[in-house]
Amino acid sequence: MQTILVIDDDESLRDTIGMLLESEGFRAVLAGDGKSGLDQALVSKPNLILVDLRLPVIGGVDVCKQLRQSGVETPIIVLSAVGDEFDKVLLLEIGADDYVVKPFGTRELLARIRAVLRRSGTDAHKILSFAAVQVDLERRIVTRNGAEIKFTPAEYNLLTYFLQNPDRALSRDMILNSVWGYESFPNTRTVDAHVVRLRQKLEPDPNGPRHFITVHRVGYRFLP
Repeated sequence: MQTILVIDDDESLRDTIGMLLESEGFRAVLAGDGKSGLDQALVSKPNLILVDLRLPVIGGVDVCKQLRQSGVETPIIVLSAVGDEFDKVLLLEIGADDYVVKPFGTRELLARIRAVLRRSGTDAHKILSFAAVQVDLERRIVTRNGAEIKFTPAEYNLLTYFLQNPDRALSRDMILNSVWGYESFPNTRTVDAHVVRLRQKLEPDPNGPRHFITVHRVGYRFLP
């Protein structure tokens, strides 16, 4: 499960973002000022950091600069209010990867988060495995009993989403949002069809699945 650190002094917004991230399969770590945010960034080793520009104790710009000066390469998305003097030049100078202007919609925020995570390759150099299946996240290669199996991009993304959320009941809507993103709106039958394909390619007995389990009236659960 990927961890996202949220540094924002607006308690209501911070908690709302935290609940949104948890509902989308992320682990959320929350901090209310720049100093505690810096500490959490070093302790929790998040996959991505959301940081507000206007923070007490240490401002958002200085948080970004200090993280980069400390050698922390974790991707950063800056949250800036309308009217903040902020441009792409400053963005690059402070070491941020993207920014979102407040007020923002949840769809936009999640889309930006997923895009930055994809670009940063936070899953690179990892091999995930279950049963006789191995998934090389850097090379995007899936093998079963040593033989490579071909996957469409959507099938591969669904597989890695399951692998990153083991033994967790995932609703079809949650899977749609996390795997396909908010830029497209396939219906929930799309999820069912792709799960069937994963079972056909990876289950010892596709008709009696042991790994990609149906959760009645909810969605699916992946059991390694």
